[in-house]
Amino acid sequence: MGSVLALSSNPGHQNWPFSKNHLPSRWDAHPAHWDRPPRWERRDGRLPNPGSFHSLHRSCKDVFPHQIEGVKMIINKTLSSFFKVTLHYLHLYFETIFLCLTKTQQSQFVTWQFETEYRGSDFTAAVTVANPDILRESVILVAHFLQSVSSGLVLGGELVYHRGRAEEGGILTLAGQYSRPNWVATLNAGKGGAHASYYHRANKQIQVGVEFEASTRTQETTASFGYQMDLPEANMVFRGMINSRCIIGGVLEKRLTPLPATLIMGAFVNHRGDKLQVGLGVNVG
Repeated sequence: MGSVLALSSNPGHQNWPFSKNHLPSRWDAHPAHWDRPPRWERRDGRLPNPGSFHSLHRSCKDVFPHQIEGVKMIINKTLSSFFKVTLHYLHLYFETIFLCLTKTQQSQFVTWQFETEYRGSDFTAAVTVANPDILRESVILVAHFLQSVSSGLVLGGELVYHRGRAEEGGILTLAGQYSRPNWVATLNAGKGGAHASYYHRANKQIQVGVEFEASTRTQETTASFGYQMDLPEANMVFRGMINSRCIIGGVLEKRLTPLPATLIMGAFVNHRGDKLQVGLGVNVG
């Protein structure tokens, strides 16, 4: 499933506090709206759109802290409702990792992909084509499909097909998600492994998430627990996590009112590898 996640993940996603994106998309951001009906319960009686395949575990993942190291500053500028610019003004890391959609080497394209997605009233279909090469007769195709079966149940799957001169094959992964007003359970399972998550909103301030991932390719399993505490009176959000690999971490995000900026401080300790990572960042905009 590693290759599946690499193709379908969104590397540019940032989870900054005090915006509507820091809460799961099915809930209103403001605590006063907690008693309102969930957004997926449409008044016209029709089933809702299930969203994107790679966002199935988003409710759980959003409560986990994003690992940071070094010092960075990010400036966000919204030009319109459809266009947003993010500038990494200061970005100093001890380790720098870049994941690009298009990669060039010696003036030749060595990696590129094309993705298209269609969202119906109660379903989502997407296709990704990566690294097509007619001369080498190689290509990678990824197809996603999600269907809302009821107001809280979503079923679907992912098909990854790869072809090269030496090999050809495919991996099918089935997915399901069941949602209630204050919790979401999601499961992906296939030949490549399994990924299960559970999200629960205890109250207006506390959210927790549990994840379990198993890979048949690497023969590794990982269990993780994360939580998020919202302190609106102090303009702060704290996220913490611990997993079966003996990694413990936390990130504190503080809104610097009245400035349009957020201070991010994080620390992660890998007890098994005797490694400490500390990060400091500022988000403007």
